[in-house]
Amino acid sequence: MNALNLSLEHHQNKQTKKQNEKTLVLPIELKTQFPLSQTASEHVAQQRQTIQNILEGTDPRLMVITGPCSIHDPIAALEYAEKLIQLQSKVQDQIFLVMRAYIEKPRTTVGWKGLLYDPYLDGSSDMQAGLERSRELYIKMIEMGLPIASEILSPMATAYFDDLLAWGAIGARTSESQIHREISSHMPYSIGFKNGTDGSIQIAMDAIQSASHAHQFLGMGQSGLPCVLESTGNPCAHLILRGSNTGSNFEYTEIQKIQAQYLGKLPALVIDCSHGNSNKNPLNQISVLQQIIQERVQSQVRGVMLESFLVDGNQKISDKMTYGQSITDGCLGWDKMEQLLLGAATALRSQIFEQSA
Repeated sequence: MNALNLSLEHHQNKQTKKQNEKTLVLPIELKTQFPLSQTASEHVAQQRQTIQNILEGTDPRLMVITGPCSIHDPIAALEYAEKLIQLQSKVQDQIFLVMRAYIEKPRTTVGWKGLLYDPYLDGSSDMQAGLERSRELYIKMIEMGLPIASEILSPMATAYFDDLLAWGAIGARTSESQIHREISSHMPYSIGFKNGTDGSIQIAMDAIQSASHAHQFLGMGQSGLPCVLESTGNPCAHLILRGSNTGSNFEYTEIQKIQAQYLGKLPALVIDCSHGNSNKNPLNQISVLQQIIQERVQSQVRGVMLESFLVDGNQKISDKMTYGQSITDGCLGWDKMEQLLLGAATALRSQIFEQSA
């Protein structure tokens, strides 16, 4: 094949690729379309500081990050958020509630990827609408007074929401990713790294060390153009224990083993009550949290994560879906979750009384 034919073939391939490209709104444009008010921005700053204080131990409360495995219905998510606000007033002396507001869903193979990617649940992948609906929903939650949390999955998405999140997580499958470590070093909120799916703690510990340091790396600026991002390091990168494919690691005896492995020099600990720690049974989150509360004086766990929605369990995407039920991992229904956290707050108050007696 001569050079002219090669050139023509390259041009045809390029034209085909162009047809498959859809230009999205720039981060700065989306922020202009859905702005965060000055008052709300101040609330986010206060929420981030509170979370950092909890992780550093200067605020003795337990951080509880709770909400659906992933948000697929903004209306149901806002109803859950309203309930969470009401619950916060009852437990705020012992528990600081953060809304789990995940709009990206990591997949082991294939499946629905989250509100950001497919907001209409029909495979149309209208990411423009996903960006708009996600940011609008986040702002409504913040204006209600809720701190919100999400997982950092796509590096391209961070610039659209970096002014909104109060806390972030790096999943078990991405804790080993260099770009996720670099991005975490650049984000203005505390970020936790999960141990590997095989139970490896070293993956998360390496990630925490990397994210705590300054980096220069290739990224996307607010204008949408590629740029060199310079980070100063995340001051509160911490460890999330989520169990493994073979067992749990939330128990104090397991935490002791990890502490011994690292000579007692561990960052702040957050426990994921789901995934490997619940053996993927959402109802098991109840006993997991209860044991964490019982052992907290010794373990010094700073926070926990729960998967909870309006209705127990989960369901497949269909034409007749149950309102308020997860379409990804199974969740603990609201009534059970509310009673669980009310009980947790009572137990924590009792611990304070016993210590002071």
